Amino acid sequence: MTTGDDIYYLAAARLGDLAERDVQNLKPVLEWTEGSRPFAIRDCFDQSLRMSRRLLLEDGGLLELISATGEALRQPATPQARFVAEFAEGPVKAALAGLSPLRALLPIVSGMARSGRLALIDAEGKTRARAELRELQPTDGNAVILVTPQALRGYDRAFHDLVAHIRDCGGTPLGAGNLYRMIDPASIGYVAKPKIEVGREETAFDAANDLIDGYLPVARANEQGIIADLDTEFLHDYRVALRKIRSVLSLFKGVYDPGQTAELKARFSALMAPTGPLRDLDVYLLAQQDFCDLVPERMHDGLDRVFARLRDRREEEQARLAAHLRSKGYQKDIKALSKLFSKRRKLLPGPNASRASFDLACELIWKRYRRIRRIAADMTADTPDEEVHRLRIECKKLRYLMEFFGPVFPQDDFQNVLKRLKELQDSLGLFNDYAVQQIRLQAFTEDLGDEPHKLDMAQSVGAVVIVLHQKQLAEREKIVAAFTRFNSDRMQRTIRRLFHEGKGF
Repeated sequence: MTTGDDIYYLAAARLGDLAERDVQNLKPVLEWTEGSRPFAIRDCFDQSLRMSRRLLLEDGGLLELISATGEALRQPATPQARFVAEFAEGPVKAALAGLSPLRALLPIVSGMARSGRLALIDAEGKTRARAELRELQPTDGNAVILVTPQALRGYDRAFHDLVAHIRDCGGTPLGAGNLYRMIDPASIGYVAKPKIEVGREETAFDAANDLIDGYLPVARANEQGIIADLDTEFLHDYRVALRKIRSVLSLFKGVYDPGQTAELKARFSALMAPTGPLRDLDVYLLAQQDFCDLVPERMHDGLDRVFARLRDRREEEQARLAAHLRSKGYQKDIKALSKLFSKRRKLLPGPNASRASFDLACELIWKRYRRIRRIAADMTADTPDEEVHRLRIECKKLRYLMEFFGPVFPQDDFQNVLKRLKELQDSLGLFNDYAVQQIRLQAFTEDLGDEPHKLDMAQSVGAVVIVLHQKQLAEREKIVAAFTRFNSDRMQRTIRRLFHEGKGF
């Protein structure tokens, strides 16, 4: 590890000043090592590293993680590694443990690097001080020089003069942020959850338009990542953005003209439909280890064959979806929808369009909450799965409504309600996952035909299904407990005060 006080960066345009001006009667001599090598600054698509004020630099065979204060961790780079889990063990990998394991570390800036050395020579030809130089020349962006001054025994004064000279030439202590800005000043961050402020008195029509217009660019920003199959989160974020849009259209009752609402719901559903099969396969493949953990090791060979077959299917589905996203029909429709919600001239208001967002939010949330209470009131261990599924859907709609209109309510009470709702949703989500997985795994075995090793695969899947069923039963009891917390007397009073008595503030 080294510290930020040891490394300086400056624009490559100032190299002439650094290498040609004498320093206290010492003559600078610059020598570059022959040859150059590729470098890349890597980050996740959601810029997790940049947001945490860190920079990951792959320079030839070296991987460096630079912090905001210039501290740098180093370890050998792992060729072809894209995910943190694929990196060799070392301090950089350990420091990146908090990143999403599902996000690839993609090159956001790349180019060529070269190394050199700057020495300050006295009249007798002796070196009094020196600095290691690295020049990073991006393919697109501004070249920078990283300068690491080195003190030589007995020549402290020359070392201090060299540091002062570096600063005079524009050298600044290295930090992740300033290196980002110099190399890639025009970069615009991707935000999966855009912050869309809904005003208390803002009309419901404007609020709906703002929300849809805010999420459409999120969907579009993920198209190329899906087509290139960079990581599974591109499709996840794309689907979440479209799901939010569809929720606005279905939950904001009467905000748009009924005919146009139906048309828009159909168009966004058509955009969403082709993404389902690939996302389902991603979910299974990402959970491969979890499935293996459910059954004895002797069942793993059968599961390995199951997942090998799922990977083949995924490859076919990915190619199919990529072709769809590149198609003229898709591009025409998504561009038309983006234009519709950015220009807004052709959007037709419905009977609730002019209502204040706060009033409409209270009405919609209160109705949804009462519906949830009615469904959950009689829930027991014997409640049919269909009823539990209905409760999950209603809770999801309530969650969307609360998140859309969140800014118009006092946050302390609002966040407490949302926290309890999320807990309930977590249990409902797991219950649904266990149920759906059982059905689809059973369907998978029925579709094996004359597949070699069919018996091994069927036995392994059967063992997984039994465990999933047990977990589903256990989760049902947790749902009842979670709803009891969500529906406590105190929570009822809070929800009534927030959404029914007009005392939001």
